[in-house]
Amino acid sequence: MIDWTDRHCRYLHRQLTRHALLYTEMIVDEAAINGDRQRLLGFDDAEHPVALQLGGSVPDKMAEAARIGTGFGYDEINMNVGCPSDRVQSGTFGACLMRDPDLVARCVAAMKAATDLPVTVKCRIGVDDQDPEIALSELAAKVVDAGVDGIWVHARKAWLQGLSPKENRDIPPLDYDRVHRLKADYPNLFIGINGGIGDLNQAVEQLGHMDGVMLGRAAYHNASLLADVDARIFADPSKPVDWANIRDTMMDYAARHIASGGRLGHVTRHMVGLFQGIPGARRYRQILSSEATRPEAGPEVIAKAFDEVDLSALVAAA
Repeated sequence: MIDWTDRHCRYLHRQLTRHALLYTEMIVDEAAINGDRQRLLGFDDAEHPVALQLGGSVPDKMAEAARIGTGFGYDEINMNVGCPSDRVQSGTFGACLMRDPDLVARCVAAMKAATDLPVTVKCRIGVDDQDPEIALSELAAKVVDAGVDGIWVHARKAWLQGLSPKENRDIPPLDYDRVHRLKADYPNLFIGINGGIGDLNQAVEQLGHMDGVMLGRAAYHNASLLADVDARIFADPSKPVDWANIRDTMMDYAARHIASGGRLGHVTRHMVGLFQGIPGARRYRQILSSEATRPEAGPEVIAKAFDEVDLSALVAAA
């Protein structure tokens, strides 16, 4: 989710669910240590609970990045061992680390020594010609010995040779059963599942086997589904989403961002995925895609877009 789940995206998603754990886009350890920390790691207090996802393969650097993230106030530190992009392969981190579970374990141990926060790992079931039964078990055993607090598993292999990052999201077949067996092997460890889960019905089904479900692109492209997460997943229907309040909150947030030197489009590009299938959604998207990208655009564009949507239909759908 690099370049997707930035702080503006997470702020929007937090307005839709009070309980779900939000994850940052993957931040490379070197960037966290030597880059513009406030730009890369800063976030609004409203985003809690929020986890910092780090990429890297040098234990000392991962430990330092974890220390820095802890200082920023994150609720969890996650090591990404699942991303198949060209950038992470060239940097020797991400999914290619599935081939070196000992190194992943050393990184986890170093991070655990550097922070009191939960340290988790997100991985695939294997890469290239690895046998998922062996590869996933070996990685899990190593990081458990290193003290990991939880494992998130994308239930596909990553084919680093022959498939693009985009193809790796869809072409390798899903193997949920393999992840379910891993959970059976570690009944007392948090293990969550990711990959191909497109709606809350599927999420609820997976929660019959797993401790958690992670939604990525499904939640981004159809963010409205998050409005039902608190009631359906966390059994808390006490505060249903008020769409007029969402509009006003995002307008206020956008105004603050613009006042600090940002542009409206930085915020609204993450809002285009709201209202899929609701009357007026097409015109809503058109307004955000055209008018919100103009340099002089202000928060009133959000109100104009919302005016096109039949919010009563959205409430009825919920």
